[in-house]
Amino acid sequence: MSENLGQNETNRDDPSKRAVDLSVGLGPLRLENPVMCASGTFGYGDELPVLTEVAALGAIVTKTVTVEPRAGNPPPRLCETPAGLLNSIGLQNVGCAVFVADVMPRLLKLGPPVIVSVGGREVHEYVRCSVATEAAGAAALEINISCPNVASGLEFSRNPQEAAKVISAVRRAVKQPIFAKLSPNVTDIAEIGKACMDAGADGLAAVNTFVGMVVDPDRRQPVLRRGTGGISGPAIRPLALAKVWDLARAVKGPLIGAGGIATARDALEFIIVGASAVQVGTANFRDAARGARIVEGLRDHLLRQRISRLEELIGTLELPPAVQ
Repeated sequence: MSENLGQNETNRDDPSKRAVDLSVGLGPLRLENPVMCASGTFGYGDELPVLTEVAALGAIVTKTVTVEPRAGNPPPRLCETPAGLLNSIGLQNVGCAVFVADVMPRLLKLGPPVIVSVGGREVHEYVRCSVATEAAGAAALEINISCPNVASGLEFSRNPQEAAKVISAVRRAVKQPIFAKLSPNVTDIAEIGKACMDAGADGLAAVNTFVGMVVDPDRRQPVLRRGTGGISGPAIRPLALAKVWDLARAVKGPLIGAGGIATARDALEFIIVGASAVQVGTANFRDAARGARIVEGLRDHLLRQRISRLEELIGTLELPPAVQ
C-alpha cells in the first residue's frame, strides 16, 4: 500500500519505482529519503515496527528524552479539535539512563538513523543527556527547546540569547549533528533560527506545536488538566509552512519541516519552500504507516514529473514577479 499525493495505490515492488533518488543531506547527515517521524508521535520508534513500516523511513526521531524520568502531565492531556489534536503530554519518558540502556539498543536494530530528541530544564541537563545519547549511538540530536507543555518549555525558544546558550553548550560537548527544534509561538522565528545556527546548530526543525486551548462550556473549565496544550495536525499546516519559508529566506543550513503533514503533497509543499526533510506527526495516529506511504508518494511524484533527484526540488518556490 502506498500513497500517490492522496489516496491512489501503487505497487512498491515495481522496479521502475526505484528509478529516482530520494536521498537528502542534512548537513553532515545523509538520509535515504526525507521522511521521518515527529518526536512524541511515534513512541520511541520501536513499537510494532511491522505495523509502522519504520524501516522505510529516512530517520527515526525519538520521544524527547530528559535526564530524569518524567511521568508527564496529569490527565486529561489529549483532546481532538477540528482538523487537529491538542496535547499536553508533558515530555513523559523513561529518563536518559533507561533510554540508553534499554531503548537505544532496540532502535539501532531497526535500520534508519536514530535522531534522539533531547530536553531539559537547565542547560546542563541538555548537555548531559546529549553526551549520553550520542555515546549510545545517536546519528544526530534534536534539541527540543520548544515544548509548550512543561514549565520551562518555551523559556529557551522565545529568546535568541537563551536559545543560543543551549545550542552552544551542546555543540561544545558533542560531535554529531544537532538540530534545534523551534517554536512557532514567537514574534520572529527567523531571529531565533539565526541565533541557533550562529551558536553551532547544523540545522533547524520547524515547527513544534502552537499553543491552544479548549474549554468545556458546561463545566466552564479547560478540557486539558493543565489548561493549554500544543495543537498539531492539518489545521496548522499553512501556518507551519509560512514559518519554514521565513526560515529558508533568513538562514543558511538545512531545515526539517513539520506541522500537519499527512500526504506526499503536503511534504512537497515544505520541500519546495526550502525544507530538506520533513516530519510526520499527528497523521501517525490515524495511520501508523503514514510515513512509509509518503515516501512512496514522493517517489511516484518524481517519476511522473521526470525528476531524477528529490534534492532538485528543495527551495524551488517561484513567486509571481509582482510580489517578489
